[in-house]
Amino acid sequence: MEAIMTPAVATFDRLRMLANRAGEWVGMLGIRLILAYEFGYYSGLGKVNGENWFSEIKGDFPFPFNVVPVEFSWFLATWSEVLGGIALALGLATRFFSVTLFIFTGVAWAAVHAGNGYNVCSNGYTLPLMFMIMLIPLILSGPGKLSIDYLLLKRSDKNV
Repeated sequence: MEAIMTPAVATFDRLRMLANRAGEWVGMLGIRLILAYEFGYYSGLGKVNGENWFSEIKGDFPFPFNVVPVEFSWFLATWSEVLGGIALALGLATRFFSVTLFIFTGVAWAAVHAGNGYNVCSNGYTLPLMFMIMLIPLILSGPGKLSIDYLLLKRSDKNV
């Protein structure tokens, strides 16, 4: 029985190592791309092409966002989402934009979604929660090797 188990364990170990190496390259790519679509295209371009509705909910913004003029908040949210989406897709300044989008998502949760419960169908906080959870690995681990950030770090001879 041991003669059978040893090759099986060795094969499993090789597959695990191969998956780990592949994960270093593409593990964060899927997260980056779905967030890039949601923030950059869906939400960001929706704001570019839409009307500023922040004045309707400004009172629900947490401090200090509730004291900022709504035109500035709209501009900041719009372009943080558009540029953040592009940056996430490319893996450029990933941690910076992930933190930025995490903060904006927290504000959206508090101002728009919190009072509606969990259910996504009633505009609840399901999606903001999922987006914030998806941003955490990008903040803590970075974008992965299939990114401009990795290429820039590698080129500057930093520890990558």
